[in-house]
Amino acid sequence: MSRPEELAPPEIFYGDTEARKYTGKWVSIWFFCIMAFEVHGGPQSQQLSALSYPSCLLPATSPISHLSPSRAPADIRSTRVQNIQAQMTDRALELLQLPPGESAFLLDIGCGSGLSGEILDEDGHVWVGVDISPSMLEVALEREVEGDLMLHDIGQGFGFRPGTFDGCISISVLQWLMNADTSTNSPPQRLTRFFTTLHSALKNPSRAVFQFYPNSDDQVQLITQCAQRAGFGGGLVVDYPNSRKARKMYLCLMVGQQEVPKGLDGEEMTSSDKAKKREQIQNERRRRRDSGRDGKKGKKKSSKDLTGKEWVLKKKDLYRTRGKEGVPLDSKYTARKRRVKF
Repeated sequence: MSRPEELAPPEIFYGDTEARKYTGKWVSIWFFCIMAFEVHGGPQSQQLSALSYPSCLLPATSPISHLSPSRAPADIRSTRVQNIQAQMTDRALELLQLPPGESAFLLDIGCGSGLSGEILDEDGHVWVGVDISPSMLEVALEREVEGDLMLHDIGQGFGFRPGTFDGCISISVLQWLMNADTSTNSPPQRLTRFFTTLHSALKNPSRAVFQFYPNSDDQVQLITQCAQRAGFGGGLVVDYPNSRKARKMYLCLMVGQQEVPKGLDGEEMTSSDKAKKREQIQNERRRRRDSGRDGKKGKKKSSKDLTGKEWVLKKKDLYRTRGKEGVPLDSKYTARKRRVKF
């Protein structure tokens, strides 16, 4: 199954059809009104329900679902999307660790139809939403959300005043910056500009929490490197790391000196496990430090002293660090001269 960011740019993928999956407020109100008619409306309640309730939204277990073609699976998927969105927003707010009982000014990156904003409103926060999809923002306006909305490409950076926001949340957005939709879009450059301007817009101390779906470990490494260069601290928080379906990854970035929170339901490491992991990290650092040095003299090799294979491997590592795709894998045939054949 293809990933959404591989199918089309976000402003095209999240069109009118996709935006309907994130609208459930009026559907719930209509549903409960019709169910009230079914319970208390007498013998004609089913006829009223069939005429009033849209057939595409009838649950499969409804007593009136047989009166019109049912498309319940689409509604079930829509409700599931909304529930998952709400759960991830609650978790992001928890990772922000805002002072309890106080109202904060937050930035919602990829606000969409305002589902995350409704949860922020319930907690008493003031928020500004940013999204690149006009269709999603139109739905948010129809739902009359409380926050201010902006149509903006986050890869171009922000223009907010320094120290404007008390925090930032983002749900399922960060992976879209990894795709080069046009020849002029460079993921490392867009990430760097995004994190640099976001760091300036946040107060000190504050946090920014991003829930995202990386495609590979290289993407995670590139994202964290760009965030660190912009001045952020923090790291990754993985909830339910041993579950394939419930596993969620959060990038918790911090302005100022703060401690990274722990993931949910992670196996607690014993003191011996921590010592082994610390030793592995030290050995890995030592191997990296000694890989570019001459064993006899202890001097770092220059590019001129590298052999053909060492030079090729060095170039491959450089390309991977810069986020270039399509770099060939290393093998015993790397940099080996081929036979001349006709």
